Amino acid sequence: MKQQICVLGGSGFVGERVVSTLAAQGHTIRVLTRRRERHRDLLVLPTVEVIDADVHKPEDLKQHFAGQDTVINLIGILNEKRDNGKGFYQVHVELTQKVLEACKAQGVKRLLHMSALNADPAMGSSYYLRSKGEAEQRVHAAQGIKVTSFRPSVIFGPGDSFFNRFAGLLRMTPGVLPLACGQSRLAPVYVGDVAQAFARSLNNPATYGQRYNLCGPHEYTLQQLVQYTAELMGLKRHVISLGKFSSLLQANVLQYFPGKPFSRDNYRSLQMPSTCRKGEEVLRDVFGIEPTAIETEVPRYLMHRVSRQQYMDFRRHARRE
Repeated sequence: MKQQICVLGGSGFVGERVVSTLAAQGHTIRVLTRRRERHRDLLVLPTVEVIDADVHKPEDLKQHFAGQDTVINLIGILNEKRDNGKGFYQVHVELTQKVLEACKAQGVKRLLHMSALNADPAMGSSYYLRSKGEAEQRVHAAQGIKVTSFRPSVIFGPGDSFFNRFAGLLRMTPGVLPLACGQSRLAPVYVGDVAQAFARSLNNPATYGQRYNLCGPHEYTLQQLVQYTAELMGLKRHVISLGKFSSLLQANVLQYFPGKPFSRDNYRSLQMPSTCRKGEEVLRDVFGIEPTAIETEVPRYLMHRVSRQQYMDFRRHARRE
């Protein structure tokens, strides 16, 4: 059944893949964003409408939820300005409450919600995870709305902020990279698989009220993933996993760097393994999706990055001569 769908966060890394997947299935998509003209890749999709809106304004949400069958909320942040939880609460909890109220006001009966693995309002190890947990709790407590929430591990794919960020860091680091929380365990999940899970749950009543943990097919330590990134890029780097004290010290320092490459709250989140339970294979068992391994996709976009960097280095060298 073709639907009218409003997507919040549709211009982000995961959002663009979700929107393009749904558009390919013939759904009509409305994407709310503050900077419409920055997203020309979405503007060219025939069934996608990109609208300037402030998603934090209840009146904007109510206006653009009118006539929609489903709302998808993908908005989230990994860091906040200060280290007190207020930024996370505003984006994850307060915005989610506004979304619920706008859905009820406009009679939207279906909501797909992006949460996070280990999200828990009481037991989450970080402000990020606790705020994600409270938002998830609120959507599932809502009356009259059929909710499905997704709880992925770290998501990878072209344009991700995981492998690409470490690739940039490795290029700037000569010889040895001291890595905070290097023994933390992750099960990276491919962005295309996450988007397919959203799309396949849309018209499936069996997914109503469910919370799905999404993991890739293999588990790794963070140190293994960063070392793999260095090898793919042809960089001779020795990645050293720091202990707890040194990791926290690094977080306290990088917390104040531009862009917050690593924060105290990131450190807290990494104290919990971002992995699924043994035998829990939601992508395959629930959605019929064969999970994509990092070895299948990451070399494609990292090698493209390497080739582009080599070209730029060549141009700079040619200009100097």
